[in-house]
Amino acid sequence: MRRVAGLLVLVVVVLVLGVGQLVLPGIAASVLRDRLAKSGHVLSVKVSAFPAIELLWHQADSVVVRMADYRSGVGHLDSLLQESRNVGTLNASVGVLRSGLLTLHGVRLTKRGSQLTGSATVLDSDLRNAIPVLQSVRLLSASAGAVTLEGTGSFLGVTASVPATVEPQDGRLVVVPQTPVGGLFSVTVFAQPHLSVQGVGGTAIAGGLKVTARARLT
Repeated sequence: MRRVAGLLVLVVVVLVLGVGQLVLPGIAASVLRDRLAKSGHVLSVKVSAFPAIELLWHQADSVVVRMADYRSGVGHLDSLLQESRNVGTLNASVGVLRSGLLTLHGVRLTKRGSQLTGSATVLDSDLRNAIPVLQSVRLLSASAGAVTLEGTGSFLGVTASVPATVEPQDGRLVVVPQTPVGGLFSVTVFAQPHLSVQGVGGTAIAGGLKVTARARLT
């Protein structure tokens, strides 16, 4: 009798785990889709986990997200990235991402463990819309995880061009003007407590720049 009871329990456990393996990933994908849909147009979401019961503890082996557009503040993006620390592999793409004054095109983000890599296109027209005094931005060089740009702007009838280097410093992303006292006027353009920027890169393209970045979740 005990053997029969034990066998029945084993069968029930196997059935529960089997059903969970089929159902839970779909439920998790639906929840994530609904959350992302509040900020943009979701094309597809896929969540994988084995065993699927991991999802009950908010852990997943892989997540794939495709969005046509996404609009949100930097704080919301940081929250999503923090939650991704429990995902082994993340592949996300967004056609157009708008965060504050910044607009990015063709955004791609991948995560492997704690390492993040991303790429996007920044158009000159979007930069001019965000910063009206800015007329153009030109890539001067890209090496050693940093990029040097030259921005030309006009204010009160005066036009000037200033080169500046965008580089990681202590996990932050800063802009340092290339002048004799540029270090005194460096500006932090990105800083999040749970994300350490490790390097940036850039390539000049027609009408803008293709930018890349590497970071690590801390």
